[in-house]
Amino acid sequence: MAQLDQTRLLDFINENINTFHEKRLRKIQGIKLHEVLRRKNPYLFRAKNIDTARELVTGLLEATLSSSEEGLFGGFLEALAIYVNQQVYGGQKSSSPGIDLDFVRDGTRYLVAIKSGPNWGNSSQYQALRENFKKALRILRQSSQSLPARTVLGICYGSAAPVDNGEYWRLEGQAFWEFISGSSSLYLDLIEPLGTAAQQHYEAFVAEKERTLERLITEFAEQFSGINGQIDWDKLVRYNSGNLS
Repeated sequence: MAQLDQTRLLDFINENINTFHEKRLRKIQGIKLHEVLRRKNPYLFRAKNIDTARELVTGLLEATLSSSEEGLFGGFLEALAIYVNQQVYGGQKSSSPGIDLDFVRDGTRYLVAIKSGPNWGNSSQYQALRENFKKALRILRQSSQSLPARTVLGICYGSAAPVDNGEYWRLEGQAFWEFISGSSSLYLDLIEPLGTAAQQHYEAFVAEKERTLERLITEFAEQFSGINGQIDWDKLVRYNSGNLS
């Protein structure tokens, strides 16, 4: 076990969080009104008593950004976890489907699937995870490696206690980061550098978000608002859900 080099860790975070923010900016620049209107539920917006283009488009934009940012940041956290483990235990990205990290610690080989948060999957995705674990273990048994192996579901944030369900070990939050790094404080140590990087990108993102919002509101008003400025719900729902004409 090696000590985690804090300087190298900060360099990795700064370099890769910049990539996250660049992707985030490109995402908002590429949002198209008709694409988000097709994906969102107009009945829900109507049930919330939304009457103006600004209210509706703001809700659409926030929902779209929230779902995309979760995925983008999840990729960053996975890469960060792998990097940390490489520095401490010499781990590596696994070539097995559905397995993100492969490393040896205390005489045991661990196969780790990394997820960003505790609510990451439905029942079919959990079933796929179990199948991936079983397949990876089968391959190991057929190889020449002699170490005992264990499968782990690692979740980057969450407070549930570690659980061994007989198929894999589930670790959340602090327990996961300590498991891959040997440091009980790493989950806290990551916060400050993430915030520093965010400050550098905040103004550019806010400005682009405002431009995108105004663009989408104008497009929506032109296509789905009546002469009084109110939303033409019949026209909107026909666009979103009509399929018999």
